[in-house]
Amino acid sequence: MEYTIIGLLALSIMFIVLSFFKRDRVSKLEDDLEQMTLSHMQDMYVLKKKIKVLEEELLLQDPPAATLKPSAPAASKRGLPINEILRNQVLSLFQQGLSLEQIERQSALSREDIMTVIEEQGSRGYLHE
Repeated sequence: MEYTIIGLLALSIMFIVLSFFKRDRVSKLEDDLEQMTLSHMQDMYVLKKKIKVLEEELLLQDPPAATLKPSAPAASKRGLPINEILRNQVLSLFQQGLSLEQIERQSALSREDIMTVIEEQGSRGYLHE
């Protein structure tokens, strides 16, 4: 009986020592997952920045005549027609419930232009709140 207890004690000490030298697969998997997550987040950040730059370039360019609606586009206070992309952005932001000040900041249009776009779409019956 004594030999059995001594043998089990020696075996347990040997397993404890071996456990310190054995590689931990779970921690390696956690490190790999963390590295992949970080690289994924960095890629998403870069893509979002590129998309933002492209959107800004599109908003700054004059739209070709084909992208404008032929049916009386809203005129801004400068007398120029409002870009269709800006019009859609204003309507989308309005439908999301943003205030006129927030829409004004995000679209770079004046409050009067924003109201004109919203009223024009409302009179056509396209706005759904």
